[in-house]
Amino acid sequence: MKTVKLAILGLVLLVSYHCKEAKKESEENATEVMADSSEKFSLVKDSTKVGFTAYKTTEKLPVGGKFMKIDITESESGSTAMDAMNGTAFTIPISSLFTNDATGTRDPKIIEFFFGAMKNTTLISGIFKVSEDGKSSIDVTLNGVTETIPLEAEKISDTAYTFSGVMNLENWDALEAVASINKACEALHTGKDGISKTWSEVAVQAEVLLEKSE
Repeated sequence: MKTVKLAILGLVLLVSYHCKEAKKESEENATEVMADSSEKFSLVKDSTKVGFTAYKTTEKLPVGGKFMKIDITESESGSTAMDAMNGTAFTIPISSLFTNDATGTRDPKIIEFFFGAMKNTTLISGIFKVSEDGKSSIDVTLNGVTETIPLEAEKISDTAYTFSGVMNLENWDALEAVASINKACEALHTGKDGISKTWSEVAVQAEVLLEKSE
């Protein structure tokens, strides 16, 4: 009988120990979740990079470039990186265009004959948006027109993302500007077939860096 009592007592102590350990683990997990939920993400100032790839000749040869200055005009923190980026507004000065052209003639031509053929071309403005299903896009205002560019997002780390999309310039009523830059660069945009062509399709890329805080 004494042996049975000891066995029961041991079982009770064992169950009690495991219950206490389970409760302790549950409390630790809850504390960890609370710590994670208290984290905030925000954009790192002056870290956003914006580039593009335009195309010339019927062979669709790429011409890369970027803007050296991007001004974030509105930005909020968020519980996730995408929450923090949602609603971010920005402007890009056209004068910050840089295509790394050794001759130094390409950038002034693009500014004069492409952007100069549009309305209100001092700045490109936009708003980054995230839909309820997690898809991202930017509403871009150019030539007095605002249209949307769907984006593909790639997560590099918890605080670094890249985005890519395609801008079809006809959506911004900018085909006259395309024709203007093609005429100004007619010889340079002429391929082996003797046809001069500047494409209305432009690939856009962006790199975004965020920081965590509590």
